Amino acid sequence: MSLMLAEILEQPAVLQRTIDAEREKMTRLGDFLRQKDIDLIVIAARGSSDNAALFGRYLLEMTTGIPVSLSAPSVYTLYNAKLRLNRALVIGVSQSGEGVDINLVLERAKDAGAFTVGITNEAESTMARLADETLLIHAGREKSVAATKTYTGQMLHFYMLAAAIGDKRIDYYRIPEFTEKALELRPAVEEMVQRYAFMENCVVVGRGVNYGNSYELALKLMETCYVVAERFSSADFFHGPLAIVERRFPVILFGPAGVTEAGNIDLLKRLKELHADCLSITNSSEIASLSARSLTLPSDIDEILTPIPFVAPAQMFAAYLSVAKGLDPDAPRSLTKVTKTI
Repeated sequence: MSLMLAEILEQPAVLQRTIDAEREKMTRLGDFLRQKDIDLIVIAARGSSDNAALFGRYLLEMTTGIPVSLSAPSVYTLYNAKLRLNRALVIGVSQSGEGVDINLVLERAKDAGAFTVGITNEAESTMARLADETLLIHAGREKSVAATKTYTGQMLHFYMLAAAIGDKRIDYYRIPEFTEKALELRPAVEEMVQRYAFMENCVVVGRGVNYGNSYELALKLMETCYVVAERFSSADFFHGPLAIVERRFPVILFGPAGVTEAGNIDLLKRLKELHADCLSITNSSEIASLSARSLTLPSDIDEILTPIPFVAPAQMFAAYLSVAKGLDPDAPRSLTKVTKTI
């Protein structure tokens, strides 16, 4: 078993451990932030952490009503811009806590009057020392180069933060249970990847809270399987990019039951007319029936809670596909675990 797959299978335990260890701290942080006059949230991240941040943007805007911006670190590191952030919450996200540019964003944000939070897996990291408050992912050391358990741990912290400072009830404590259920799809995933062993290009589609997952699966396919994977919102895919689809072109869709369902169904019907090869990760019976293949999760998972359970089979798909292609998912060429960008 690859390290990547082993760490994917650890996720229910990691998620539960993180909830148990961080819940009281999150409650205190939520009480504190509710008393501050915050009118902007800025999230700084790179790589998989940036995909978690994209999810966090959707979730926090939906649940708090506060505008959320994804930071462009180069504004600070290359252009030396000075932003006015005295009424902002600035969140840095990094599994290692050693991303130089992300830490510089936090440092500059503090100087500009922002309250800063770090989300990291490393309690002794530079990020943990810099941030006003640190939210820890209790994942243990992540040995695989491809992030899996730290990605979902970062997403979990956005759920916990949204529940602490927003007005919407979020039953995030059910996510470990739903993720455990998702991992039961492992035999189906292992068998399914054989059909994609010669895949060189594909499109990954997601919308709303699963939009970040489309970026994350595309990244996993690129770094572990060397597949050229584009990623789109299902809404944007109708505008122009649909032209690349031809017979048997692979399209992977994150398609939960809920508010994005109707749009995804419209897209699948069009893709069916074009004879595309559609694989859906879904808990909608109609989306499953319209797809050439599907990985189907329980229908009772509320759409807002689907991103972590839905990404687990997607991660397994990348790990098993890498092996089916004769590659090593634990040793992607040209990559290292910690990337220090300026």
